[in-house]
Amino acid sequence: MQKVLQALLDLQSVDVRLIDVRARLAKFPKKIAEVDARVAAAKAELEASKAAQLATIKDRKKYELDVEGWNEKVRKYKDQTSQIKTNEAFRALQHEVQMAEEEIAKAEDRLLEQMVASEEYDRRIKASQIALKEVEEITRVERMKIEADAAAAEKELAELNERRKRAAADISEKLLDHYDRIVKKHNGIALAEVRDEKCGACGMRVRPHVFQEMRRLGSEEMFHCETCTRILYYIEPSVSAAPAATSASASSHSES
Repeated sequence: MQKVLQALLDLQSVDVRLIDVRARLAKFPKKIAEVDARVAAAKAELEASKAAQLATIKDRKKYELDVEGWNEKVRKYKDQTSQIKTNEAFRALQHEVQMAEEEIAKAEDRLLEQMVASEEYDRRIKASQIALKEVEEITRVERMKIEADAAAAEKELAELNERRKRAAADISEKLLDHYDRIVKKHNGIALAEVRDEKCGACGMRVRPHVFQEMRRLGSEEMFHCETCTRILYYIEPSVSAAPAATSASASSHSES
C-alpha cells in the first residue's frame, strides 16, 4: 500500500503544479487585453482631439462665411443710401446696417473663439501623439514579456502533462478514477497527510484504531477521512531528532 500511496502522491504533486500552470495561463489573455486597452485608450484620445479639431475647422469656415455674408449685406445697404428719398426710409436702412454690423461682430467673436480652440486642439493632438508613441513602446515591451511568459507556461504545461501520463501509468484504472473524483471534489487535492492524528486537510480526528493500522508496516488497507473523504497517508517522524535532543540534554547537565 505504501507503494500505491507514493504513486498517488507523485501524481498529486504533478497535478498541483498543473493547477498552478493552468491558473497562470488563464491570466495571460486578461493581461494582453489590459495592454491592448491602454493602447486603444491612447489612440481614442488622439482621435477625439483630431475629431474636435476637424469640427472646429468646419465651424471656423462657417463663421468666416457668416462674416462675409453680413459684410456683403452691409455693402448692399450702403449702396442703397443714394436711392433713399425719405428720412424714415433712411433710418430704416441705417437700422438694417446696424443689425448687420452686430451680426458681423458676433460672427467674428465666434470665429476668434474657434481659432483659439483650434490652437488648443493642435497642442492636444501633439501631446496625444507623443503619449501614444510612449504607450505603444512601453506596451510593446510588456506584451513581449507576457507572450514569452505564456510560451514558457505552455511548454511547462506540455511537460507536466507528459509527466502526469507517466505517473498515472503506475496506478490502476479503478484507483485512478477514484482519485480523479476526489480531485474534482476538492480542487485538485485528493490526498491528505495525517498530523497529530488529524486529517491535514480538514482537521477531522482520525480514529485511534485507524491511526494504528496506518502506522503498521505491511498494512494493505487504504483509509479515507470520514469528513472530507480524502485519501489519508502518514509519514513517521524522523528518529534522528531524539538522539540529538538527548545529547543536548546530557551536555546541559554536564555543564551544570
